Order: sequence, then structure tokens, then C-alpha cells
Amino acid sequence: MARELLVQYLIAGLTYGVIYAVVGIGFNIIYNATGIINFAQGEFVMLGGMIAVTLHGFLPLPAAIAGAVVLTMAVGALVEMLFIRWLVKPSVLRMIIITIGVSILIREAALLLWGNGVRALPYFTGNEVSSVAVLGARVSPQVFWAVGVCLALVVLITAWFRWTTWGRQMRACAANRTAASLCGLPTRNLVTLSFVLSAGMGALAGCVVSPITQTQYGIGAGLAIKGFTVAILGGLGNSLAAVAAGLLLGVLESFSVSLLPTAYKDAVSIAVLLLILFVRPTGLFAARLTSRV
Repeated sequence: MARELLVQYLIAGLTYGVIYAVVGIGFNIIYNATGIINFAQGEFVMLGGMIAVTLHGFLPLPAAIAGAVVLTMAVGALVEMLFIRWLVKPSVLRMIIITIGVSILIREAALLLWGNGVRALPYFTGNEVSSVAVLGARVSPQVFWAVGVCLALVVLITAWFRWTTWGRQMRACAANRTAASLCGLPTRNLVTLSFVLSAGMGALAGCVVSPITQTQYGIGAGLAIKGFTVAILGGLGNSLAAVAAGLLLGVLESFSVSLLPTAYKDAVSIAVLLLILFVRPTGLFAARLTSRV
């Protein structure tokens, strides 16, 4: 394989990998605060891109992206308040079924609002023919936007949990929700905040990758599977490990195209998920419970 092609596959894999990492971290934020595996996480990415495209019809691009993130965060809060908050000690299976149902509901609402057409935001800088030479390979400037924004999100969410009052309270809620409630922490609001944060992260990621991958009402299900794979691969609840897992999965998918037909690319994540569940269900980067979040 030529060096230029090798670099092209690697950059493509890292680009998709950071997206999967952001989705996986969204899973972990909600799981850490509630113990819920939110299979509607991929729909937040879809909503961010679709809403931004709609708002860009009459707003500047930065304002459209900001509006899309805020509206998607509001959807995340509504999901928690309407479908999660009123439940009393639900089983894991019940929660999985509820979040899958919510994802289907959001997807069908998106189909009703936007149809099944493919949409995309314009490139933030340059255009589809602009490119930058990297070790002989040609890379779109939007790739740098996608990687940079997604990595910045990872850094910011890590700093949030370590150094802010709300972040520390969410960690306390993750460690022992009952004890946190007895200490006077607003655990219900913290759970809602976890949905808001994960929705906002997903929406922003959906906006920055929209010019590259384009967006459609049905992309959320595939992203949810890959985000869940990343969360499991990194050790469910371990957000920092989700970054490494996301990059690994993205690179594996990218290089699989050189060996398998493109139609089989999505099967790679399923194969990785099944392998991890059978061989090491705690994940490759499993950490102690005390290091969650």
C-alpha cells in the first residue's frame, strides 16, 4: 500500500474515531449519573446536524450551530423529564427498551419534519475541493475542524467533571446516588443535566461532521451502535478510555475498506462489539469503579 493511501486511510479513521469517541462519552455521561444505557444518543448527533442545516437557511453559520446545540440540549432534557424521571427503580431491560423506543420516536419525528433527503452544512473554511497536503495525502480543512472540535469537547468534559462544582456533584451521584441525595444534592437535576450535556456534545459533533459525512434522519441508529461499541471497548463508564477506543474503532473501520467491500464497513463495529462481549466484557481499558466518569 502506497504511503499516501496509508495516510489517507489513517486520517479518515481518526476523523471517524473522534466522532465515535464523542458518542461513546455521551453514553458514559448518562451511564455514570444514572446507570442508564441511552440508545437514543445517536439521535442527538442527527438532530444537531439537521437542525443546524434548517437554521442556516436564515441565520449565519455560527448562530445556526449554536441554536442547534441549544435546541438539542432542550430535547435531551425533555427526554429525561418525560421518559426517565418518573420511573422508580426500573430494570436494566426496561430502560434499554425505553431508550430504544425514544430513539425510534425521535427518528420518525425527524422523518416527518425533514423527509428522507440527505443534507449538509457548508464547509466551515474552504470548500469541497480545497485540501491540505499531509505526508502526501490530501485532507479537507473540515477534517481539522472535526478532529479539533471533538478533541476539545473531550478535554472540556474531563475538566468539567474534575474541577467544577456541578461536575463533582455528578461524580458523587455516580458513586452512590442514594447517599448523594441524603447529603442534599439535587440528584434529579443532576440526572437531567447529564442528558443535557450528552445531547449538547452529540449535537455539536453532528454539526462539525455534517459537511464531511452529510446527515439524514436515519443516521442515529448506526452511530448509537458504534458509540455503544466504543463505550464497551473502553470499559463502560470510563470516558477517557472511550477516546482511545473510538480512535481504534475508526482506524479499524477505515482500513477494513481496503480488504472488504465498503458495504461491510459497518459490520466491523458489530464484530468488535461481539468479540469484546465474549472475550472481555469489562472492556479493554476497564478501570476500577472509583475512576468512573
